[in-house]
Amino acid sequence: MDIFNNLRNEFHKEKVEQFLLDKGKQTEEALHRYLSQLQCPIPGLIEAMEYSLFAGGKRLRPALVLGSAELFDGNIQKVMPSACAIEMIHTYSLIHDDLPALDNDDFRRGKPTLHKVYGEAIALLASDGLLTLAFELLASTGNAEVVVEVARSAGVNGMVGGQYMDIIAEGKLVPMETLQEIHRKKTGALICASLRCGALLSNAFSKGLQAITEYGKHLGLAFQIVDDILNVTGDEKTLGKPVGSDKEHKKSTYPALLGLQQSQELALEHTHKAISALTCFGEKAEVFRQLALYMLLRNH
Repeated sequence: MDIFNNLRNEFHKEKVEQFLLDKGKQTEEALHRYLSQLQCPIPGLIEAMEYSLFAGGKRLRPALVLGSAELFDGNIQKVMPSACAIEMIHTYSLIHDDLPALDNDDFRRGKPTLHKVYGEAIALLASDGLLTLAFELLASTGNAEVVVEVARSAGVNGMVGGQYMDIIAEGKLVPMETLQEIHRKKTGALICASLRCGALLSNAFSKGLQAITEYGKHLGLAFQIVDDILNVTGDEKTLGKPVGSDKEHKKSTYPALLGLQQSQELALEHTHKAISALTCFGEKAEVFRQLALYMLLRNH
């Protein structure tokens, strides 16, 4: 029996898709604007950066930045540089993930990965360019707390540290605590930072900042658990990348440790916790409640 059946009745997919579409369009317009303003005499490098940056995707992280700002009655234009910066950091991490030294993937979002088109050296330089441009944009906010927030979430205490732990854990049966720590850092940290950046740049009240942080922590874990499940059960054409790669690389995943049924139950538990964290916002946070259900019930 599908354990998500009851939730499907509460889920309004069109609301989330419209939210992501609107925020994605705003983000893409800003990304194009920032890149066009670069007075870079090396067009080939910009072209490689754009190849991955505009390769599609949900634009989830910038949508979280913008949506969080709206939740706290913030200014969208004020938070846009941080939204674009976080998307650049996310994209650089995907370029690295796909390299032969890491996951060795040939396709991402249905397209050949950057290193398959431009070569490994250019892929590394393009990703480095995105990372450094991201921090230039973050600095332009004039908010040092936001710069530190993103640096921590992307660095050794966040995404980079989680990726390292993930590599070291390959071929091993790690305990649940270690697996959760890997994914809190590797995936959850940047998702949580996206929400916090929107809040911090919008003068969020203390209780609201704590609530959106709690939401982000559980959303990030649920997101990764579903990702692990889809790597087992998903459709390659729908996902835009090979399925079964986690097993092939002997990665530590929730299905490998718990099995599919328990993994689904754990994703459901974190989704409920994420939604519960939003209580203090009332109906104003409905799109974030729906987004949590969207992350749980997605097929890509």
